[in-house]
Amino acid sequence: MALFGKKKAETSCCGGLQASNESSNCCGKKIEGICCIKVLGSGCKSCHQLYDNAKKAAEGIEVEYITDLQKIMEYGVMSMPALVINDKVVSQGRTLDISQITELIKQAAVYQED
Repeated sequence: MALFGKKKAETSCCGGLQASNESSNCCGKKIEGICCIKVLGSGCKSCHQLYDNAKKAAEGIEVEYITDLQKIMEYGVMSMPALVINDKVVSQGRTLDISQITELIKQAAVYQED
């Protein structure tokens, strides 16, 4: 949260800077068909667990952890934690294990190739 209405620049999933009022920060650079992975959460234990599992499953792909409620609402997520791959919500309201996340990443990569 910024003081006095100033918005700070945030790092996108691909390492670039962007203004925080944009809805999508996926730059389009793909690693094995995946451009970005995000975990949406409030900062609770389940959200942190999903983030840790996603980092382990992603292997070389940066995983972004978003706690800003306004950004979370832009994805239409009603229950957290949520997992977003290539700017598409693939899971919400569950803490997935590493193998489940790996499978979702593979499915997203195959979908991008088609």
